[in-house]
Amino acid sequence: MRRLRIKQVDVFTDRALAGNPLAVILDGEGLSSEDMQALAREMNLSETTFVLAPTKPQADYRLRIFTPMKEIPFAGHPSIGTAHALIEDGKINLEQQLTIVRQELAIGVLPIEIELQRDGGHVITMTQGRPRLGRTIADVQDLAQALGISAHDIASDELPVQISSTGLDQLMVPIRSLERFATIAPDFERLKELESRYSVSGCSVFVLKASDPEASVHVRFFAPSVGVLEDPATGSAAGALGAYLVAHKVFGSEGPVSFNIEQGSELQRPSLITVTIHHNKGIPNLVKVGGRAVTVLNGEISL
Repeated sequence: MRRLRIKQVDVFTDRALAGNPLAVILDGEGLSSEDMQALAREMNLSETTFVLAPTKPQADYRLRIFTPMKEIPFAGHPSIGTAHALIEDGKINLEQQLTIVRQELAIGVLPIEIELQRDGGHVITMTQGRPRLGRTIADVQDLAQALGISAHDIASDELPVQISSTGLDQLMVPIRSLERFATIAPDFERLKELESRYSVSGCSVFVLKASDPEASVHVRFFAPSVGVLEDPATGSAAGALGAYLVAHKVFGSEGPVSFNIEQGSELQRPSLITVTIHHNKGIPNLVKVGGRAVTVLNGEISL
C-alpha cells in the first residue's frame, strides 16, 4: 500500500475556512496521469496539485494541476497554495525578506515571490503567462440567458465582453451593479456550451465596485466545462481581468497598476486577491497575482 502525503490549503485568505481550498499531493512521483485524475476526483475541489521533480534546469519543482474533470496547464490559486505547502514542508526555505523560487508548469517556468510580513506570515505572488486579449463578443443575449440575467445587466456598452488570457483563455463579462450579483443563477449546461463555442475555460463576471473597502472589483467565476461550477477565488482569471482592465484604461497610470479583487462571498468563502499589472502605455506586458494562504489539513492518502 502506498501512502501519499497531502495538505489542504485555503488560498487567497488569511483565515481558515475561507478563500479557495486546494489539495496538494506532496509525493507526486510515480503516479500516472490516470492516478492523478482519479485523486482529483476524490478530492472534489476546484483543483488538486501534484509536486514533481523539475524537467527544466532553471526550475525548482514541477507542478501538475487537475480539476475533477481534466488537467489544466496553468492556474493561480494552485500555484500559490502549493508554494505555501512547500514552505511548511521545508522544501522552500525563507532565509530572507524576499525569496524567489521557480515553478515549472505546462506553460513554462514562472517565478514565485514569497515576502515575509511583520506578523510572521508571508504573501505569495506568482508571475503569470504573457497577457493576451482575444476576440470580443458583440451579441450577449445567449450569454445573459446562460447567466440567468437580462442582456441589459451586462454592461457591454461600457466595456466589451472579451476573451483575456495570462495562460488560460477566459471570458470577461462586465455587470452594471453589485446588487445584481446575488441574483445570478447560471444555467450550467448552457454556459458549458458557450465555453465550447468561444473556446474558453471559464467565465469571469465582474463589477467595478466592492463591499470590502480594500477591494476595487467584485468577481464571480464559473467554469462548468472543467468541472468547477463556481470558484471562490480564481488567480488565473484575476490576472486575465487585470490585463483586460488596464488595456481598456480602467486603471490608468504611468507606472505599474495594483488593485485588489474580492470574490467568494456568495459561497460564504470570502477571498482577497492582489493583482499587479506592468504595462507600456496601456499595453499589459507583465501580470502578477498574490495573496496569503492557510493550511487546514495535514494527512495521508492510502492507495
